[in-house]
Amino acid sequence: VQLQASGGGLVQAGDSLGLSCIDSRRAFVNYDMGWFRQAPGKEREFVANINWSGETTYYADSVKGRFTISRDTAENTVYLQMNSLKPEDTAVYYCAVHRYSGSYYLPDEYDYWGRGTQVTVSS
Repeated sequence: VQLQASGGGLVQAGDSLGLSCIDSRRAFVNYDMGWFRQAPGKEREFVANINWSGETTYYADSVKGRFTISRDTAENTVYLQMNSLKPEDTAVYYCAVHRYSGSYYLPDEYDYWGRGTQVTVSS
């Protein structure tokens, strides 16, 4: 597996959690990257996107102001800092490569999905 997400866990509402996505083969340093999440019984939804240089970011409205995406090219890692977590943030979180030229918020425009990491927020 080339992309590995980690950092999930069980937290209480209002807590913070940081996720990491490591590109073990340093294959995607020149690609935009994204975080998505999928809750049980729901479709996979966009969370955040960061461009290859780290200068441009996009967020879903539901996480804007609470989550921050960043990347460290030297470490081949993309991060998702999640603050003020809510029960509705509970999901499996995935990182992926924005490989195609389509919209950054569409899962079909991404490839090389990593294994997800479970985030559970209790009320």
